Amino acid sequence: MSAVVNLMDVPVAVDEVLDEFFQATAPILESIHPSVIDKGQALRAFVMTGGKRIRPLFVYAGRQCAGDKITMSKTPDAEREALRVCAAIELIQACALVHDDILDRSDTRRGRPTVHRRFEALHRDRGWDGDARHFGDSAAILVGDLALAWADDLFHGALPTAVGAQPGPDRPVPFAATAVWSQMRTEVLAGQFLDVTNEASGDESVTAAEQVMTYKTAAYTVARPLELGATLGGADESLRAELHGIGIDLGIAFQLRDDLLGVFGDPAETGKPSGDDLVAGKRTALLAAGLAQADETGARTLRSGIGRPLADAEIAAVRAVLTESGAVAEMERQIARRRDSGLARIDALDCDEDARAGLRTLAHRITDRTS
Repeated sequence: MSAVVNLMDVPVAVDEVLDEFFQATAPILESIHPSVIDKGQALRAFVMTGGKRIRPLFVYAGRQCAGDKITMSKTPDAEREALRVCAAIELIQACALVHDDILDRSDTRRGRPTVHRRFEALHRDRGWDGDARHFGDSAAILVGDLALAWADDLFHGALPTAVGAQPGPDRPVPFAATAVWSQMRTEVLAGQFLDVTNEASGDESVTAAEQVMTYKTAAYTVARPLELGATLGGADESLRAELHGIGIDLGIAFQLRDDLLGVFGDPAETGKPSGDDLVAGKRTALLAAGLAQADETGARTLRSGIGRPLADAEIAAVRAVLTESGAVAEMERQIARRRDSGLARIDALDCDEDARAGLRTLAHRITDRTS
């Protein structure tokens, strides 16, 4: 396992933990049945290919903000524990994305076939009986479930031989961190349920979009990871609460940027087709702003352009309404407001300047992006 010298070393170190974990779990799957190996390989390929490791970075940034306030947090065991937690949160992310792609009927993720499409193709290639699409969805649901189960195993150190060469179990995760972890898992699943409910009910309100952003994205992308890392570092309740608040600001800015990229992003950079959020019927803050600000004709164009496949001309028409109505400009204003609020709160944190600088860098990284 590589030593973490600075914050930007975290992704490489986390990849090493994940790689060792997948190596250790492969024989477990093989011992059950050779066909189960496909499932593990699909999960490994999904986790290890692409991904920005944003959540692990925020876990580690929270730990740095805590200043490693307890002596135990400076030991090699504590370093392994922190990276193990960072890796575990990537498996939560894998679960969320694999399931999200099924719910959105997405064909690609990171420029490659989604997991359910991969298994759909496998079913066809092998000439199996039954509906290939149903098999693909079923297999991907189970891959996502496996990621969620393994995330807990890794978080709690249930497979210690998978995460390093040192003998013996790692130091148990503190109960306070376990409580944050538990809440984060509940919030992301609740946020996902709110998302599909809004799509099905046609809820176009800004309030509904904000609830989804808060729980599906902001809480588990930035706020809870920061709080989790700070808890591992021994931070007091006041610092943990402040980091959580910063995380909500930055996490919502992150999602607002994602909403814009979902309609206007370059597929070569986002790894997903242009207008994919429209096709999926997502009730985003961008759509809510467009419906609130467009005239009657524009609102009809927006409503007719969600939840179905769109031709290039139809995507262009929706983009024009969102731009001309001022919805895009409003999203940019909200991103800037949330980012600047987060940055001001970072500047006021009672912690080491290097920790503040690292957190500032991450704030810009997730809000000023093209993918």
